[in-house]
Amino acid sequence: MTVVTAIAISGVSSADWALVGACLALAVATALFIFYIRPDASDLAPHRSKLDQLMERRDTLYDNLRDLRFEFRSGKYAENDYEAMKTSLENEAAMTLAEIDQITESQVRRPRGIKPLPSDRGAQ
Repeated sequence: MTVVTAIAISGVSSADWALVGACLALAVATALFIFYIRPDASDLAPHRSKLDQLMERRDTLYDNLRDLRFEFRSGKYAENDYEAMKTSLENEAAMTLAEIDQITESQVRRPRGIKPLPSDRGAQ
């Protein structure tokens, strides 16, 4: 058997070994890409506009205010701490709402004054 193996190995040229090596390297690289490389979440998410980001921030702030109120009522926070955190969240929410208003007002086309219709004074 060793003679057959030696003949089989000696009958393969170096170009064939290079081709086999390249195929194996490609297979290993493909397996690594499929099983080990995960896409970043930002690659999969569609591009969000500034307005979308602000709306999401607004919703998060409202949720935080609701949760803070619940936790205060359940006795987790002292009244002074609750008022300080509530004021901070309300101020941040107000700034976020102001930014949303600024963006939406700039996107809305306001009609310019009503154009007067040409009068038919010559017809009278």
